[in-house]
Amino acid sequence: QVQLVESGGGLVQAGDSLRLSCAASGRTFSSYVMGWFRQAPGKEREFVAAITWSGGSTFYVDSVKGRFTISRDKAKNTVDLQMSSLKPWDTAVYYCAAKERAGYYNRDYDYWGQGTQVTVSS
Repeated sequence: QVQLVESGGGLVQAGDSLRLSCAASGRTFSSYVMGWFRQAPGKEREFVAAITWSGGSTFYVDSVKGRFTISRDKAKNTVDLQMSSLKPWDTAVYYCAAKERAGYYNRDYDYWGQGTQVTVSS
């Protein structure tokens, strides 16, 4: 019922900034959690950040705290991930995700976007 489309990926140098956007369509959200995950080649998909749709509470994996900021625009049904001080190990395919039930913020998501590639060169 929910479609998610990411945009904003690309090739940047270490230390640069990049903003990823996720546009949601379909059902109207209510008490959803939106998240960003990433997957590097040969690695498991990992949680990056999440935000509660209603209250705007945010959660981050330790490796991006202080560098990444997740935000949402409730009127536009969009979720952004502002990334700064990018490092080569941030290179991955980044996925937008949504979950429709309460629980852990870093797991059990119900809808996924197609992913957008972020490559950070050294």
